[in-house]
Amino acid sequence: MGRRLTPRGEQRRGELLAYATERFATNGYHPTSVAELVDGLGVGKGVFYWYFESKEDLFLEILRAGERELRRVQLDAMGDETDPVARMELAIRASMEWWATHRELYVLIEFARTEASFASGVRKGERVALEDTRRLVQEAMDSGAIADGNATVVAQAVLGVSSVLARTQVLGRGRPPSEVADEVIDFCWHGLLGRDAGQTRRTA
Repeated sequence: MGRRLTPRGEQRRGELLAYATERFATNGYHPTSVAELVDGLGVGKGVFYWYFESKEDLFLEILRAGERELRRVQLDAMGDETDPVARMELAIRASMEWWATHRELYVLIEFARTEASFASGVRKGERVALEDTRRLVQEAMDSGAIADGNATVVAQAVLGVSSVLARTQVLGRGRPPSEVADEVIDFCWHGLLGRDAGQTRRTA
């Protein structure tokens, strides 16, 4: 809904998004009603429908807002750095820190993957993340910083390792995101054979 909002309107809309994120993550999307959301905030349904067409519209905006914020955090972290490998490292570190404070959004994204109404939106966000990463990987390959190969596959691998360790180590075990980021980077940069493949690889 493309309404032009006043600063107070933006604040109210943000309050609805934040409260709904917490309620959806805690109670589930389907059990949480619009009535519960407006009652919890102490506003009328008319206020809700001024900002969102439906509960589904609200949920989709939560997903889109989260994707935009994470991408902005990554871009801010990369700043003026020009080296593509360093940019990837900065983005990974920023992502781990961000997920550490956005557990509820991770819960909602995992739910959205299973719902036909929302799965396409999740996939769209994943395609944007993949293209951002693929572009950095290709730049690193072109500069000779990393071995040449299929940039899309490498980007998918980097995102896969980052996603799984964010879920299992940062969100699952509560480990410091900086430590997990170190492990993601070390694995992606050096792989299974370690820093010195010639010395660490064992032959049968």
